[in-house]
Amino acid sequence: MSIRENFTYADMDLWLNEKRVTEIECLVPDLTGVARGKILPRGKFTTERGMRMPEAVLGMTVTGNYPTHNAAYDRAISSTDRDMILKADPNTITLVPWAGDPTAQVINDCFFTDGTLVDFAPRSVLRRILKLYADKGWSPVVAPELEFYLTAQNTDPDIPLKPPVGRSGRAETSRQIYSIDAVNEFDPLFEDIYDYCELMQLDVDTLIHEIGAGQMEINFLHGNPLALADKVFFFKRTLREAALKHGMYATFMAKPMTGEPGSAMHVHQSVVNTKTGKNIFSNDDGSSSPAFMHYIGGLQRYMPSAMAVVAPYVNSYRRIVRHTAAPINVQWGHDNRTVGFRIPESGTQDRRVENRVIGADANPYLALAVTLACGYLGMTEQLSPSPMTIGSAYDSDFELPQGLPQALEALRAESNLRSVLGERFVDVYSAIKDLEHAEFMKVISPWEREHLLLHV
Repeated sequence: MSIRENFTYADMDLWLNEKRVTEIECLVPDLTGVARGKILPRGKFTTERGMRMPEAVLGMTVTGNYPTHNAAYDRAISSTDRDMILKADPNTITLVPWAGDPTAQVINDCFFTDGTLVDFAPRSVLRRILKLYADKGWSPVVAPELEFYLTAQNTDPDIPLKPPVGRSGRAETSRQIYSIDAVNEFDPLFEDIYDYCELMQLDVDTLIHEIGAGQMEINFLHGNPLALADKVFFFKRTLREAALKHGMYATFMAKPMTGEPGSAMHVHQSVVNTKTGKNIFSNDDGSSSPAFMHYIGGLQRYMPSAMAVVAPYVNSYRRIVRHTAAPINVQWGHDNRTVGFRIPESGTQDRRVENRVIGADANPYLALAVTLACGYLGMTEQLSPSPMTIGSAYDSDFELPQGLPQALEALRAESNLRSVLGERFVDVYSAIKDLEHAEFMKVISPWEREHLLLHV
């Protein structure tokens, strides 16, 4: 379900009047997942139904730099720094709960001046994949589970992060998986989060304490992939704001603390027949269908080449380590959390596969687009999966890239994935990630100073 259902611009204006909104934050998710855009007074928002923003805003690194002297990037993004036209999606209009004055926020789609979607914008990439499904008469259904850490505020990036102090006056010193008391340490924060999410209609479900010290997980109710990506995008922003209000940080870094598990975004996914509403992963007798097996086969075949999208930073690969509650390969199994693709116990209509490879730091639009793209290719190419894994897969061989350069090389080389995601998207995205890695390589880490300074 979307935040709104079939809202028109007229409906949006009535809603803004009802809420007495005075300002609107017009948001565009960039390729890193950062919220870009403009803040407009209500009157200007109503009269300007197509504000503009430079196309290159979508082509920045997480540090705010742009690739230079990159032929593929230059072919995709105009050297004249031309404008995009932004059009608000009325279904995404919602309040900004932490704002002092009545303020709304709305997600915008990006268009070229000829009226076509900017094909390398994250929402456009996901829309492209959803159209492939729609053309087959299929409707994918997803349910993200998003892990994150709460940490003490830390303004010096050279100092390691620490768990925050809770209501007891103490920080966690041990792992408290599924502990209710550990969650209750931060009751005031989570009460605000649930209130904010209810006001914004984000449909969050279960909150649990995960393995790491200060690590939590929030689950979303299943639904349409674009609507869920919007909700995850809003939730990340909401959680960070709520945490700051309570004197702490919330982070979706894949591996924020040494010695603690990384954070993932596990995505449950299934596909229904658009006309009948039946889950195509199940036969009429309740057994798994060929489409289900092909979907798993597609995930196995293509996810290693998609890692640069679902593990988008150098830090992301610190999570993909043996025996750290993260998969290191593309094996699959029933109710098995050690594999990349877990098949939960389920009935005929809710048969699904859980992709456990995706990091919490991934852009939600791109992460959902790429996992659905892998499954789509599996079904259309009728790929067969490997035999099901019985027992732990942690001791099996690594089957996923171990670093960003290797992952980018695999993404560029996979022609079928490039075709469904869009050539220009892959070119722009890869150029940005190349630059981010080059910037990282200029930084000397504490490990290097500790172990190399006086010993080599």
